Amino acid sequence: MYCKLRLNLPRRTKRRLPQRLRQPLTVAAAVNAVWALDFMSDALWSGRRFRVLNVLDEGVREGLAIEIDTSLPAKRVVRVLARLAELRGLPAALRMDNGPELIAQELLDWCEAKGVKPLHIQPGKPDQNAFIERYNRTFREEVLDAYVFEDLEQVRALSAQWLQMYNEERPHDALGRQPPAVFRALIESKTNSISELST
Repeated sequence: MYCKLRLNLPRRTKRRLPQRLRQPLTVAAAVNAVWALDFMSDALWSGRRFRVLNVLDEGVREGLAIEIDTSLPAKRVVRVLARLAELRGLPAALRMDNGPELIAQELLDWCEAKGVKPLHIQPGKPDQNAFIERYNRTFREEVLDAYVFEDLEQVRALSAQWLQMYNEERPHDALGRQPPAVFRALIESKTNSISELST
């Protein structure tokens, strides 16, 4: 019996990541200096998996978005960032890991077009994105692990309530026991008063 071995087919190789340098985790108390992005995953009561994209303003520890769906490709990530940029202005940089959505050319093209610097952490070093890792842990403990969800609308509704409470009511030690939204308002008022004095 004749069997074709297909020995002349090209071998598939993994795409290599570019060299990632260790990024210092220093954050100025400033609005839109660095936004951190990260994904989480969970499941509904039915077993259907869903993903969560969290976006955090590191300088003021404010949660900017919690995007939830069964699939969150790079195009969706860009859409979320574009929507946030309209509301808040552009960040100077984005800190993120090396997930497929976050190294996609579509996201990198958006960063280049908007003048936003992508700061990819080193693979396997989540401590280099520590602010959003801490935020993710709190979100998981207080929302994802605390409730059983029947559908995505329930997840979205509870996440939106939690985000508002986190930003507007919850005091943070790193912010002088103030909620992130209050701390951001203080920084913005100081920035505005300094710019008025300088003109």
